[in-house]
Amino acid sequence: MGLRCGIVGLPNVGKSTLFNALTMTAAAEIANYPFSTIEPNVGRVTVPDERLERVTRLAGSPKIVPTWLEFVDIAGLVKGASRGEGLGNKFLSHIREIDAIIHVLRCFASSEVSHVEGSVDPVRDAELVDTELLLADLESLERRIDPLTKKARGGDKEAKDTLGLVERVLGLLREGKPARRAQRSPEEEAPFRQLQLLTARPVLYLCNVAEEDAATGNTETARVAEMAESQGAGSLAVSAAIEAEIARLDTDARSEFLSELGLEETGLARVIFAAYRLLDLITFFTAGPKEARAWTTKRGTTASRAGGMIHSDFERGFITAETISYDDYIGLSGEQGAKEAGRMRQEGRDYRVQDGDVILFRFNVSQSAARKRA
Repeated sequence: MGLRCGIVGLPNVGKSTLFNALTMTAAAEIANYPFSTIEPNVGRVTVPDERLERVTRLAGSPKIVPTWLEFVDIAGLVKGASRGEGLGNKFLSHIREIDAIIHVLRCFASSEVSHVEGSVDPVRDAELVDTELLLADLESLERRIDPLTKKARGGDKEAKDTLGLVERVLGLLREGKPARRAQRSPEEEAPFRQLQLLTARPVLYLCNVAEEDAATGNTETARVAEMAESQGAGSLAVSAAIEAEIARLDTDARSEFLSELGLEETGLARVIFAAYRLLDLITFFTAGPKEARAWTTKRGTTASRAGGMIHSDFERGFITAETISYDDYIGLSGEQGAKEAGRMRQEGRDYRVQDGDVILFRFNVSQSAARKRA
């Protein structure tokens, strides 16, 4: 499972500069005018995880395959996007295709870079974009009411249940609250996702700050953090200028540069970890004679479903998941040591995979038992 994050925001807030730095490419055009990014540029980066390197060494795997995250640089939004203004229709359609929104907000002043609204106010900018998404969701749900009502009156139970959900979410939207704040039962999760609501996406507000504010933030980032907390969203301060410089440095120079600025990690690492927290994701590992690999999944994923991420046969013919916790795998020098210490567990299909688990799946297909290391 790869995580797909859309980088959005008003024109000239540093979206494309940040995209280029985070993906270490020059795929996105950078210009001091709106709509310099007409089609979404896509960049894929590996997720840093020292645990995978340690697992690989102990397993003696010749190949290491990390999990990945995809950034999509989406054209800047302007007022009226929900009515098709500017590149509104394209902007909104691209957001429907992502897992999480990284909303870049300008939190620095500059006489060299114009602001589409004429002044720097990240909370106002956030509200402008959020309002356009909310209006688009309102229109989308209001169009569903009549068809669902007719079906519900005809005795369609699924339509009746969906109608109740839609009306509940509409109530929130009309109060100016995002759809992701809607209370819903586990049974309603699937129909809720099928509504394809823009404001249902988790949001990370990424404050683009001047270099001197990268480590500590400023008054504007504090305002954004307060707003994000009230919305159940995340926030993070990053300097696009610093990230652009980091992208040009080798590993040793990068560490020294970060240390001089009072930073422990690159913006990329902090964005990735914040996105994982936002989406409640975990990582499990597989390791064998061919490769060691990291897999990303939602917290609470069952062992059979996790196996299905690797190959459909793993889920279809699931027998058991031989599981070792990461701490035991490292502390006992790998699979054999964990076995000898009695720390390898036989878990069933309903076992909830834990972050860091090292798993060996057993499955049975076409009457013949098979043992598979991914």
